[in-house]
Amino acid sequence: VQLQASGGGLVQPGGSLRLSCTVSGVTFDDGAIGWFRQAPGKGREGVACISRSGDRTHNADAVKGRVTIVGDNSKNTWYLQMDSLKPEDTALYYCGIEDYYSGACDLDDYWGQGTLVTVSS
Repeated sequence: VQLQASGGGLVQPGGSLRLSCTVSGVTFDDGAIGWFRQAPGKGREGVACISRSGDRTHNADAVKGRVTIVGDNSKNTWYLQMDSLKPEDTALYYCGIEDYYSGACDLDDYWGQGTLVTVSS
């Protein structure tokens, strides 16, 4: 199982980033894929996720209205578009999968290495 995340970087407050996650070696027809993050000194926080079928999404309150998650089934790749970024969005972002859709972005069955997002002027 591989979840390859990319797209992190340094961005100014108010800026945008698009994270990508390419998946191989796993099927999760009844599950979901998305991102969770962990900031220094803080716990894990689900950010956004989408069902494998693409018909259900969930975004954390902290990012509602600022993120969009979409998938490209032909590439087995999902994207998290993040806009109007704030310094408090700074964290290590992980792509994760849950075998069964929880509606809460648990994403704790499989995950890959994180990609660092730093929002700073």
